[in-house]
Amino acid sequence: MTQPRIMILATGGTIAGSAGSALGRGYRAGQLGIDELVSAARELGLVADLSGEEIAAVGSQDIGWGEWQALYAAITRAIADPAVAGVIVTHGTDTAEETAWLLDLTLPAGKPVVLVGAMRPADAVGSDGMRNFANAVRVAGDTGAHGRGVMVVMGDAVFAASDVRKAATSNIDAFKGFPRGPLGLVSPASLDWFAPAAKAGEQARFTWPEALPRVEILYAHADMDAQPVASALAIGAVGLVLAGLGQGNASAPVLDALQSASRDGVPVVRASRVDEGYVDRNVEVDDDARGFVAARSFNPQKARILLQLLIAGGVTGPAAMQAAFDRR
Repeated sequence: MTQPRIMILATGGTIAGSAGSALGRGYRAGQLGIDELVSAARELGLVADLSGEEIAAVGSQDIGWGEWQALYAAITRAIADPAVAGVIVTHGTDTAEETAWLLDLTLPAGKPVVLVGAMRPADAVGSDGMRNFANAVRVAGDTGAHGRGVMVVMGDAVFAASDVRKAATSNIDAFKGFPRGPLGLVSPASLDWFAPAAKAGEQARFTWPEALPRVEILYAHADMDAQPVASALAIGAVGLVLAGLGQGNASAPVLDALQSASRDGVPVVRASRVDEGYVDRNVEVDDDARGFVAARSFNPQKARILLQLLIAGGVTGPAAMQAAFDRR
């Protein structure tokens, strides 16, 4: 049987982290090089032809535009190679959902691109990194993974980039999906998809931008005044996302300041600081009158990525933006 060729692109994170002690709580991310990771994976006897490239060696809190540019270019090269069946990106868990969503919006839904990480460093007792990696290899090499867009494999589950979020600080099963749960369940020995590929044949929704515009997230809280809105605009924000209370709400002074920004041409998206649920139009806040966009199922960090791409692509009208947020 011919083994699928999988390209591994390493960015660092806990999966490549070292604590220096099997029982220690602290660790340093990105300590294991791609050669070490691939060598350890090969020793498992995985049915795949693995090759690797190191993009970065950082914790995902430090992932930014430079790393994203390099990663996108490397993935584009890999999926254009007829010999490559799929791509795995090793990534820290803190911002994995943002990287996955950015890539999902800017890559065609063809060959599988799978982000994978770990909640425990490689030398910790009970480390989950190599199991997650073996699961990612099984997904990336499976023909049924085609046409599903970018995915995240964590905790024996496969999540769509549009749904996945980190919902716990340190649990092994820290990742959840909303509004859909997992696309499938995976182990090193098995893979079960719950439904056919939903994005087969879809091209990238956005072209890769020359740069991402500055969009700030404002976290709503009790007794909040309008100063954070003014401060975000003063540092050059050209778009604003409200991590609002409940259904994306905020105090009257904040909503009034956001409405003023919207009227001045700064797009405003209402999301929620709540872990799960929809933010629908004109519920508690009159979006039509204020010129706001409702984030629907997207949390603030994903709403920010989508808003950045919309602004970069020249889409600024509330109606057109709302249509983009309504789309799954």
